[in-house]
Amino acid sequence: MPSGKPWRRRLPELSWAEVLVRVVLAAALGGAIGFERELREREAGLRTHMLVSVGAALFTIVSAYAWTDWRFSNASGIVFDPTRIAAQIVTGIGFLGAGAIIRQGLSVRGLTTAATLWVVAAIGMATGAGFYTAAVITTVLVILSLWPLRIVAYRMSERFRPEEGRLAVDLPAGASAVSVLEAVESAGASVESLEFEEEGDRRRVDMRVRVERGRSAAAVIDALTRAHAVKGARWNP
Repeated sequence: MPSGKPWRRRLPELSWAEVLVRVVLAAALGGAIGFERELREREAGLRTHMLVSVGAALFTIVSAYAWTDWRFSNASGIVFDPTRIAAQIVTGIGFLGAGAIIRQGLSVRGLTTAATLWVVAAIGMATGAGFYTAAVITTVLVILSLWPLRIVAYRMSERFRPEEGRLAVDLPAGASAVSVLEAVESAGASVESLEFEEEGDRRRVDMRVRVERGRSAAAVIDALTRAHAVKGARWNP
């Protein structure tokens, strides 16, 4: 660097062809993850994940390459920081992730979809920055974790965790549910949640039940059929 001259940063330029490659690749990688969410009928599907990935890629491209007409120098105090715009993607994606999380009673849904939106934004940023290998590897790992790994984890954990499901019991209108609860507990199960619904001359009791290890849902149904005033019982995993 010649002495006596202020240092100036020369920004890299990006051709339209390279921009096209990065944006299209971001759409393809984000869409691949979104397609898996679409198949499972989740709140955020193909289009949402594709848009998040493309948006993150474009923000990254703008942040790093869109200021070629500006002059930056340490002497004048104008310093170029290509991470300022891209860094806000991490903050902004949190709003979409929060919108995908839904609480239903005691259960929470949408955490996996929120996580996929977060990682899709990271994939879009990597594609926009030109780190194609990292973006492709991450996409493959995410798809593996959402599909094959999910099946393996479920089968492994199924051997150790207690069986859970929803139990619907029909009683005469105005009948007490005490005998139902006693029958469920005597069969080695515990009630997680309880709801009542009146339907004409019947009273329906909906329960979220957890069966202890060594017991089965069939044993719970059998105990209910012998309980007083029970007209019918159905088990839904």
